[in-house]
Amino acid sequence: MSKITVIGAGNVGATCVDVLATREICNEVVVIDIKENFADGKALDIWETSPVFGSDTRVTGVTNDYTKTADSDIVIITSGIPRKPGMSRDDLISTNANIVKSVTGQAIKYSPNAIIIVVANPLDVMTYTAYLTAKIDSRKVFGMAGILDTARFRSFLALELDISPKDIQTLLMGGHGDTMVPLPRYTTVAGIPITQLIKKERLDEIIQRTKVGGGEIVKLLGTSAWYAPGAAVAQMAEAILNDQKRIFPCCTLLKGEYGLENIYLGVPVKLGKNGIEQIIEIELNEEEKADMNRSAESVKGVMKVLDDMKLF
Repeated sequence: MSKITVIGAGNVGATCVDVLATREICNEVVVIDIKENFADGKALDIWETSPVFGSDTRVTGVTNDYTKTADSDIVIITSGIPRKPGMSRDDLISTNANIVKSVTGQAIKYSPNAIIIVVANPLDVMTYTAYLTAKIDSRKVFGMAGILDTARFRSFLALELDISPKDIQTLLMGGHGDTMVPLPRYTTVAGIPITQLIKKERLDEIIQRTKVGGGEIVKLLGTSAWYAPGAAVAQMAEAILNDQKRIFPCCTLLKGEYGLENIYLGVPVKLGKNGIEQIIEIELNEEEKADMNRSAESVKGVMKVLDDMKLF
């Protein structure tokens, strides 16, 4: 019997629950939210789709009762607030760090052996927050960003080439956001290097669109994305529960890899039943190394804001 808890019943959390249930990734999903009856209603609505899709994954919603999350194999943290007009970065970090610290502490109390996947923003520092709170092996606390970013890149490339996104393989590293490090050298279409199919100038434009992909959604909707992030984190959960040994870019704690210490950053990893089973170090050229180090410096700046808050 496999069980996943999703903390936060907002757009990303509810989408994740929907994908987990519809694809029968686990036997049971519990979604929890602080807002009265909110998770209960979302869960009931999703459960009522089970006869339509032929799914029998049990979906339960609860209001702030962490006893119902006990013995979860995976805990997915989507809770937190979006950045509001006039809100400083430091204020956003402070608010969401307190939320993530609180929910992580409660979740790990009832599921001490769970693997924790963080989706809350700012992603890199919120994953660091969950790690400091949970006090468990860092290979069991990591963040979802790279899968979403690569999905965006692949979807844009598929549109450009008028092909199936299934045939595109790519890799992005670094922080989540403007400082991410796309790697065209490691991007292929059915084994064909992308650089043979798209001219550099156009490829650079697509890379730039990928970097601000989240912002593009915000401009269109007035709120952040949820379908792609929700599906991306569900894919991570599937790889773990089914011990698929998938190679994904994930936000993980580096301990010397890529010359970086004590920083949560996106790199390729092997995902299996034990969480991150291997951090894969690929060869980077000088330009890629410089981009990676710039991204790391940006993330370190955000992590310092958290450290200065003295929450731990």
